[in-house]
Amino acid sequence: MPGGALRDEALRRGVLLEYVDATGRPRTVSRRALAAVVETLAPPTEDGPVFVRPGGRLPPGVTAIAVEGGGEAAPRRGRLDPGVPIGYHGLRFQDGSARPLIVSPGACVLPPDLRTWGWATQLYACRSGRSWGIGDAGDLARLARWSRGLGAGLMLLNPLGAARPGLPQQASPYFASSRRFRDPLYVDIARLPGAAAAARFARRGRALNDTGLIDRDAVYPLKLRALEAAWKAAPRSRAFDRFVARGGEALRDYGVFNALAERFGSGWRAWPEPYRHPRAPAVARYAAGPGRRRVEFHAWVQWQLDRQLATAARALPLMHDLAVGFDPEGADAWAFQDLLAPGVSLGAPPDALNLDGQDWGLPPFDPGRLRAAAYRPMAQTLAANMAHGGIRVDHVLGFFRMWWVPQGLRPDDGAYVRCRAAELLDVLAIESHRAAAVVVGEDLGTVEAGVREELARRRVLSYRLLWFEGTPPRRWPRRAMAAVTTHDLATVAGTWTGADVRAEQAAGKRVDPVAAAGLRERLAEVTGAREDTPIQDVVARAYEALAAAPSHVLTATLEDAAASVRRPNMPGTIDSWPNWRIPLPVTLERLTRAPLPRRIAAALGRRRR
Repeated sequence: MPGGALRDEALRRGVLLEYVDATGRPRTVSRRALAAVVETLAPPTEDGPVFVRPGGRLPPGVTAIAVEGGGEAAPRRGRLDPGVPIGYHGLRFQDGSARPLIVSPGACVLPPDLRTWGWATQLYACRSGRSWGIGDAGDLARLARWSRGLGAGLMLLNPLGAARPGLPQQASPYFASSRRFRDPLYVDIARLPGAAAAARFARRGRALNDTGLIDRDAVYPLKLRALEAAWKAAPRSRAFDRFVARGGEALRDYGVFNALAERFGSGWRAWPEPYRHPRAPAVARYAAGPGRRRVEFHAWVQWQLDRQLATAARALPLMHDLAVGFDPEGADAWAFQDLLAPGVSLGAPPDALNLDGQDWGLPPFDPGRLRAAAYRPMAQTLAANMAHGGIRVDHVLGFFRMWWVPQGLRPDDGAYVRCRAAELLDVLAIESHRAAAVVVGEDLGTVEAGVREELARRRVLSYRLLWFEGTPPRRWPRRAMAAVTTHDLATVAGTWTGADVRAEQAAGKRVDPVAAAGLRERLAEVTGAREDTPIQDVVARAYEALAAAPSHVLTATLEDAAASVRRPNMPGTIDSWPNWRIPLPVTLERLTRAPLPRRIAAALGRRRR
């Protein structure tokens, strides 16, 4: 395709020809990246849903509105009947055609008096004496009760999405097989109906707490056997039947995927051809026949995990972290394969912390195909992650544009693809209202002009970090979640001691010495710490400084509460750093008796009151 025609086609399909990088410099997308991205995108079409505000004006020619859940309404002088609730409906037109209708309030739930704090928690890292080598929903419930006693108002969790079945187990919570269903490793076996049948595995499970790192490959087969034993011993429940009915096609697809993965191996692209699509006749025959009980087992595990998370949420609302994507060989990719763009993956262009850019290996939704599906995958994913409280949307900038990396090219040789932000935010608002869930958008990185203003207008909280903000916390925005650090960045102890920079260098990462020195200088500035200041005092003072922020929500990492020098994840490393496998340096029992978490809680709670 000639250069001019390629540029025209790129613009028509929403591919940006240029962008401004993290340093403020304009960059031009290479021709090879442009051609590869354009080729994978479906041609633009006007097919898709009609978006209307409650009581808003409808398109001409509408004769009836098919209301979600049943029933029908008629337009009133060309406007939506006020009795039609927010949600996903249908329109019928005079010419016999039909289109989806999405009625959105336009903005998310945000209580005007919201003013609280909570722990940012990597649940897998929170091992107690009762754990089976990994933190679980029972540990979360105990952590929630303790936190509530300290005055916390929520618990921010790492993504709990299910990994693919089998070995090896995926460690990254941001590379889950499914974002709509939870990882069975988080089930507390002792709290299951039928748990007595699994008691013989408990001693071996608790012995896994002695491993220096989280060993999911040891935990998985043991917990799977325990789950199977409890499932066979548990009585049949009508509540489970109702859970399966509510889960519908999505839960069925997840269970079928897992059953097939156990039979053929967990990468669906290598399965026998008749099983590679969820709507294939062979899949239906398997699900109704030889695979029926196994599909039911995987649904039962999800029911038990949902019940256990609900128990924890009764002690303290849970804010789930929504990962930006999912494993290309996993359950969600299998279920949504017709809506994904082939031959590309999501990532990020270079910035100060990742000089080479990032390729996350996650398949992107084609914006046009997603729209033609009336955003059903997004609605299901958001609803699942708002089930027990609020939600933090990882890389919310992806609602506006996403960095696509074509296969065979470097992470810095990609292109931005424009998304339909207004419509995605409308779907987000619907699910926020349905779940009464507060929404936080992780808006760090290369932020376009106007994005934060639009998110604020939609009542999506910004995300502000002590490491990055050049102004003192007292001047930060009110509509924000404020923190010192994140799972991808250095802990306070790691920064102050220099252990984090040494770890990056040992892992083979290119380290920007100016940026590293700047973080430590920033920490010294806000804490007034000197070389001989005890690390516990440095951590406590950092959170005393954070407490001055007027932001709606403040969070403190449990790694900081335990004065850990190791961060959970080091972006840009694979085998040279134990990403997502590092437990807290102390058990939950010791953490809940330690003075530092109480000092942090007192500082954050005092300002909240």
